[in-house]
Parts: sequence; structure tokens; C-alpha cells
Amino acid sequence: MCGIYGVFRFDAQAVDPELLSRMGEAIAHRGPDDQGRHVDGACGIGMRRLSVIDPGGGHQPISSAGGGNWLVCNGEIYNFRELRAELQAEGRCFKTASDVEVALHLYEKHGDAFVDRLRGMFAFALWDSKRRRLVIGRDRLGIKPLYVYRTPRMIAFASEAKALLPLLDQGVEIDRSALVDYLHLGYVAAPKSLFAGIAKLPPATMLSVEDMRVDERRYWRLPHAVDASLSEGDWVERIRASIESCVHRQMVSDVPIGAFLSGGIDSSAVVAFMARHSDRPIRTYSIGFEGGKAEALYNELPYARQVAKRFGTEHREIVVRPDVVELMPKLAWQMDEPVADSAAVTTYLVSRFAREDVKVILSGVGGDELFGGYRRYLGVHYLGLLGRVPSPLVRAATGVARRLPSDRHGRLSNLSRLARQFLESAQLTPDERYRSYVRVLDRERVRSLLRAPVDDGFDALAAAFADARSADPVNRLFEVDAATQLPDDLLMLTDRMSMAVSLECRVPLLDEELVELATAVPASLKIKGGRQKHLMKEALKGVLPHDILHREKRGFGTPMGAWLKGTLAASLDSLLSPASIERRGLLEPQAVATLVADHRASRIDGTDALLALMNLELWCRVFLDRRSHDDVADEFLETAA
Repeated sequence: MCGIYGVFRFDAQAVDPELLSRMGEAIAHRGPDDQGRHVDGACGIGMRRLSVIDPGGGHQPISSAGGGNWLVCNGEIYNFRELRAELQAEGRCFKTASDVEVALHLYEKHGDAFVDRLRGMFAFALWDSKRRRLVIGRDRLGIKPLYVYRTPRMIAFASEAKALLPLLDQGVEIDRSALVDYLHLGYVAAPKSLFAGIAKLPPATMLSVEDMRVDERRYWRLPHAVDASLSEGDWVERIRASIESCVHRQMVSDVPIGAFLSGGIDSSAVVAFMARHSDRPIRTYSIGFEGGKAEALYNELPYARQVAKRFGTEHREIVVRPDVVELMPKLAWQMDEPVADSAAVTTYLVSRFAREDVKVILSGVGGDELFGGYRRYLGVHYLGLLGRVPSPLVRAATGVARRLPSDRHGRLSNLSRLARQFLESAQLTPDERYRSYVRVLDRERVRSLLRAPVDDGFDALAAAFADARSADPVNRLFEVDAATQLPDDLLMLTDRMSMAVSLECRVPLLDEELVELATAVPASLKIKGGRQKHLMKEALKGVLPHDILHREKRGFGTPMGAWLKGTLAASLDSLLSPASIERRGLLEPQAVATLVADHRASRIDGTDALLALMNLELWCRVFLDRRSHDDVADEFLETAA
């Protein structure tokens, strides 16, 4: 696991090594164990290394035998042993025992098609000195990040946007069209970023630079054909075997390894299969909350303990209190781009906790997307039931739901929130119904918040729906998730928050093998009779305890909405004060004040929207105002006291 960076100059001038050093220092947390760079005239590539495979011998950049090709790679190639054996049988010699060296040999053999042979999570840069050609690329699901900065003079890349900031001639500016996306969705979808001039390379994409020409191509797409020939029993066996093989494959490591354990189905399945393939107890790490009723709803420690006991893990827990406000400026710096997702807080804290013992962690991220675990996937089922209800009764129920309190941190108020959302979206098209579930703020409210009108421009969700190929309703939604929220929200925060503490986080449920298998499963088996993740639960019968398989779902976040009404109310008022909003000049102070008031009165559940605005202001103070996150934290705490 590493951070990579580099520059290619179109004007043929030599790359400044000092510039490369500054880029590397900005992401030193991604690789504190080692560093290296290679400069060849107009091209320079570098890396910071977290040593996991071949800690003593896997220094990067790695060169080919003749020194003609040079590679830096962030991530892990899980099938490197099979590839290495195949290449050695052909007479190829290896200089290291690292996983990424196979990519160099495969490039020499297959050209750009080498990436088709790699299974893993990765972002790479390969310099072909003979052709004076640079190739960069990103893994299929976008597990590992890669940012790109282009001008008429150069093209530069890095694992994190902050490493590209020294190259910005005009200083850091906000991309106003990306701001619209951020307020609408709570994250910025590729290819945009919130930094003007800096783009994200989309997942499953390669970019090459040669002869003053820049080419970008997508090398892989999600399969879209559903296999209706298999029985449910056949699918159960295949899914169980695939989950186990993917978990086992991703346990490869030359350093200590552990697992996040929430007590939910996904992380529990990962731990169960890790335990089967380990000759010593698995180290597991959980996070819980201390406080009142809201905290109790998010506290999953009892479930995690049950799983830990079942599989005999070395289990450790961390308890979080609502005094985490001082972390928010630091997380704004580490995230690069803000997200309206409080899971960033929990992921950072449990990562920091686990890093005391291990260097590699396995996570259950991806199970909900693959197997229909989100409410937005239930639309077809419940709309069928709603169609039997007379329209006047539906309209009356919608009117009542709009007047009920909306708050996700109480059982009844959360139920009314969900009922309102479902009833209000029932008459929408499938695409717009999905949008209503994943958005943070609707477009009308975004327009009311913005001080100056901004052209909406590229609509990431609309583009993802237009590009989706599956006729299966659940798989089609997964295609959209895989193009937007999965890489640019969930996987982004997982990468940033774990790498902030130099911890490699692997996601075996997003292994290519399991992803391609799961996309062939019919929707009727993923969700059956309104039962979410039906097939996955059937596949894990006898593997996980009954209580874990059938427990109520709870997201891996914090009771942020309740905290914003209580312990963090002063912090909210400080960050989003009329004076602060006026000074920033991006939003309308009165529109922001109305949003705060609506949340506090439980007229809406504004948790994600307010978190989006708070993180935006913190991002502006850190990146636009160029202040240290420690300085911002001190001011934040002082004014919120």
C-alpha cells in the first residue's frame, strides 16, 4: 500500500526533483516506511511506501531487467503468486518478491492489456522510456484513488489531490459546478473534484500520454447478463464458496493483519471465513457509542462481541463520545474532498485504534451494494404492494407523513421519516426514485442555498443511468452505485481514513470474482418477498449465528443528527453562522439558517445536509484559506465553547 505521484511535461523540460519531493511529502502518511522516485527528463514518478508484501525488498519504483520500464503502484495484486509462477515458467526473472513486479513483466508481454490479468485494488503509473510513454490506471471498482491535473504544459497525477496543490499556478479554487454536485449528493462524482482544475480518473480507466497525445479508455465494465438457469440452492453454494475464496485470497500479507467487526452480516462473514483460514486467532476491532437513546441505536458492540466469541477472535473495542468535534478539521484535510457521511469519523477512529496492532485490515464494505442491502433497492417490491391501495388513501397518507416529526435517531420518528420518503417518491420514475433516496438536498433547495446561480453541467447520476446496461432492476441500481456513490463516497472515505493512519484496508466483498458472480444473480433472489440480502443470508446459514443474520440493519455512522441538536449545537452555530456564511460568499445565510431551524424542529432530518455544509466550510478554511487543520481546530473549539 502506497501513495504514488508524478509529472509528465509536454514542453520536454526536465521535471524538477524538488517538486516531486514536495508532492511526496504531502502524502507521506500513505507510506511512512520507504520512498523513492525516478526522473527521466520530462517524466518523473515517485511513491511513498507502506511495506506489506516483501517489506525488505519491494522498494519502488521498480524497473524492468533492462531499465526500460519503471513502475509505481499503490495497492495489492492478489493473484500475483499465480502470475509470477506463470511468468517464471516462461523464463522471466524477478528481482523482488513483491506483488507489483508482475505488472512490469505483463506489460512487456501484453502491452496495455496487462491490466486485464491483474486482480486486486490498485492505482499505478508505468513509464516506458523507450517509447517515452506514460501510462496510469485505476482498479475496476475504484478502490484505490487517482487524481489528475492537466495544463498545456504538463499532466500530473497523485493518489491524493493535496499532492497536486504545489502545481496549481492560480492557487486553490473551488469548482462551482462540482459544488452543485456536492450539495445535491453529499460527494463529488468522478471525473470532477471540488478542486478546480483537478479531476478524478474514473474506475476501470487507463490514461496514456505519448507523442503529445493523451488517450483515456475504460478497460472493464460490470457484466450485465443475468443467469436464470440456476436454482436458488445452486446460487447459495456458489456465493458461499466465492465469499470464502475471496476472503482467503485477500489475507495474503507479510505483516500483521486484522478485521473490522461491526456485528453486521458483511463484516461478520469476513471474520468467519478469516477464522477458517488462519492458524491463530483473528484480531478484530469494533467501535461503539456512549450516551443516551440516540447513541444506543448506533451501538453495535453487543453484536460484535457475539461474533468475536463465536470465532474466538482477539477482540478489542473503542467507545466514542460526542466530543469528536476537534477531529473534523483534521479529517477535512485527510479526506481531500468533503463528504456528507459521518462514517468518516468512525472509520478514522477505528482505523487509528487498529493501527496500534496491525498494518492490514479487512472490511465488509460492498456487501450491501452487491446483494441488495439498501432500502433504495426495495422500490419494485413495495410499489407493487402500494399499487393495491386506492390513490386517495395514498395521497392522504402522504399528507399525514409530511406533518410527522422526521428524525433518524428515534424509532418512531425514523419510521415516519422513512414513510414520508417512500410515499413522496412512489410516483416518480425508477431513476428519479433512486435519486430521491441517495440525494442529500433536492435540486430546488440546492438552488436556494447558492448565492450565485451555477450551471448544473454534468449530471453524474443521469450519466450513470444512461450507461447502465442491465435489464435486472436491482443490478441496474448496482451499476449506478458502482459508477458514483461506491467509489466516490464509501470507498473514498474508507481509503482516506485508513491511510491517514498508515493502515491498509482491503475489501474482499468487492473482489472481482465475487462482483462478477453477484451481478449474474437475478433480483428475485437478492431480494425475496421484501427480504433484503436474501441470497447472501441463505449462503451464510450455518456460518453466522441466527441473531446476526436476522438483526436490524444499522449503518456504520454516528448519531450525528442528535449531536447537532445537542452536544454539537454550538459547533454547528459557529461554523454556519450568518457572518461565516456571508464571509465565504458561496451560500445564502438565510437559506442556511432555515435548514438549521428545520432540522432542530424535526420538520426534516437534515443530518446529512448540515454535515455537508459544515464539512464544506472546514474544507474551505483548510484548502482555500490555506490554514493548518490544527489552527482551524483550535478556532473551531474556541468559538464553539
